Amino acid sequence: MKLLFLITLLFALSACATKAKVDVAQKEYATSFNDVWSQVSSDPYETLPQTKVSYFKLSSSDGGIARDAMRTLNDDADLLEPFEKLAHPNGICFRGGWKIDQQNPYGGYFKQGSEALVIARASTAMSNVKSGSTRAFGFAGKLFPTMQPRKINKQASANFFLVEDLGGTDAKRYRDVALTNEPSISVTMEAVKNVAYAIKIASAFSSADKHPSIRQLYQISYLGENADAKVLTPKWMKIETADSQRVDKEDFREELKIKNAEALTFNVSVASEIVGNAKVWRKIGVIKLDESATSSTCDRRLHFSHPKWREDLDYGE
Repeated sequence: MKLLFLITLLFALSACATKAKVDVAQKEYATSFNDVWSQVSSDPYETLPQTKVSYFKLSSSDGGIARDAMRTLNDDADLLEPFEKLAHPNGICFRGGWKIDQQNPYGGYFKQGSEALVIARASTAMSNVKSGSTRAFGFAGKLFPTMQPRKINKQASANFFLVEDLGGTDAKRYRDVALTNEPSISVTMEAVKNVAYAIKIASAFSSADKHPSIRQLYQISYLGENADAKVLTPKWMKIETADSQRVDKEDFREELKIKNAEALTFNVSVASEIVGNAKVWRKIGVIKLDESATSSTCDRRLHFSHPKWREDLDYGE
């Protein structure tokens, strides 16, 4: 039961927020990649904050938890009015590109030759940011179906969510880990300590999301496709650092700053089958990030919508 609660808290809530003023019926877009990134990079921190997750905020009397759970699954906006992320409050944002250069059977922007602009946010679950503490690294990405930064985006961006381990690990560096859309769950002291948070919000998500332990990838496989197209969607996706370069910084945000690493490149791998007890991973492309920002908008306005569960996906198994 504790693990179920932790799954619900740390993954289903990775983009949930309180006090966000949004209209969930709003589906029309008139933004570009540049519009979003200019806002994300407009208000950099002078000193990096370490925002603490608060049980009292989860216990507010305004009914916001259930409301925000539904908003996270229903609002596709890239930017919101300022809000507070409940589970991943400390992060660093990036701009860059998505490129699929290997043949594969999947649709949309998983197809070989697909290129897209990317805005991403790396974070840790709960409050720990420094090496030496148990941290649960996360990565949220947003694909814009164009390579023209100023092009107005009339179509909702495709979002994806990856986590290293929901219970957290003692990895020294963010660049040492692999992150997937169905992470493992280690029972750590940090995880057990945070069960109370999960209990508070578990009921809010029970009716909003069927499978909080995995995030489906169809937003990417259907990006640019007709709504009724028959395409294959990978069941799993994984990213891991593409080179051996490492930066030793106490705070993961300092480690990942592009000025400290020149560029940050992740290999993108996908899988849809298991042989024995292992997923059959296939490297299909890269995410290359060339600019970073630690800012208030990164932590308090940038929004990644979660995909609702679909039963009709074809994994090609």
